[in-house]
Amino acid sequence: MTTPAPRSYVPALRFDRLTRFYDPVVRLTTRERTFKERLLDQADIGSRSRVLDLGCGTGTLAIETKRHRPSAEVVGLDGDESILQRARAKAAGEGVEIVLDQGFSDQLPYPDASFDRVLSTLFFHHVTAEVKAGTVEEIARVLEPGGELHVADFGPPSDPLMALLSLVIRFGDGFDSTRDNFRGDLPAIIASGGLSDVRERGRMRSAFGSIAFLSARRA
Repeated sequence: MTTPAPRSYVPALRFDRLTRFYDPVVRLTTRERTFKERLLDQADIGSRSRVLDLGCGTGTLAIETKRHRPSAEVVGLDGDESILQRARAKAAGEGVEIVLDQGFSDQLPYPDASFDRVLSTLFFHHVTAEVKAGTVEEIARVLEPGGELHVADFGPPSDPLMALLSLVIRFGDGFDSTRDNFRGDLPAIIASGGLSDVRERGRMRSAFGSIAFLSARRA
């Protein structure tokens, strides 16, 4: 019997040795506080919600979600155990109780209908179209009926300057994985994965291109 090869993941800044710089890079180049607060406002998380932060990285959004709704149950998931260690240390240092799990977005380790909100920031552009599709199917599975997905990620450039700046991300993270985002195909991928009422809720400029805000619902 052949043992399956271990799953691989893409480090947050492409290379493991750069992970320690992730927080300051994101903070300085993406207007992080602004876009994550905007996503939380959009998600309208209830006081008793069960929330999954998919591709949680160093835990910034998961921590802020728990602060925003202290009585909500907040879970973060990422494929990179080393970045999760940073997230756990950050949460402990700030006195915030969240659950942080290692796993992959297209094989979520949770039962059906586990969450009423799934959040994702700057994750989808890291993975291939095949993984994107599998991820949305898994999101649809773990959302309860009426539950919602809220995404903030790179989208079609709003103007020529945003198109030029987006080349940094497209070169850095690979044209194959970023193509769907920058062509504007992510809403269609989300719709084909079993979610409905897929909408773009606006865009925001950043140093690496336009960030699009999307939402969808499990019928």
